[in-house]
Amino acid sequence: MRDSAPGRFGRLSCLWLSVLVLVIDQASKFYFENRLGLYEQIVVIPDYFSWMLAYNTGAAFSFLADGAGWQRWLFALIAIVVSAVLVVWLKRLGRDDTWLAIALALVLGGALGNLYDRIVLGHVIDFILVHWQNRWHFPAFNVADSGITVGAIMLALDMFKSKKTGEPAHD
Repeated sequence: MRDSAPGRFGRLSCLWLSVLVLVIDQASKFYFENRLGLYEQIVVIPDYFSWMLAYNTGAAFSFLADGAGWQRWLFALIAIVVSAVLVVWLKRLGRDDTWLAIALALVLGGALGNLYDRIVLGHVIDFILVHWQNRWHFPAFNVADSGITVGAIMLALDMFKSKKTGEPAHD
């Protein structure tokens, strides 16, 4: 029988992954903001994938981007609260909760990357553009968004995958 009780610091050691996501996110945003003009596009794979600099003052899919500026602080507050909850959750995880800890760390790193942009710059820098020819474009996104998405998918998979004992299966 494995000990799944949390230690003094739970899975806070997984915060290195959050820091890694944050650093890669900020470095890539810095690179593309200094390499591209606003809405300038560099085609990587014709008809499918490009780099394109865009600013998002809203949330996912530019939700509330046309607001008068109040949304910046609302989304910043939400990111701060969610980040605090994620850190507490990580601290309370047991040693066997590796899958869940990685998921939470990815979401936390992404949330902090976009939070920095929102507070310091007033907008989130996006630069990854997935599209199909000129007919369909997925909204531009960034490394932080990718961390949040992968972490959220892992959380969803964790919820649906369980052992016969009724305990969540993580590893």
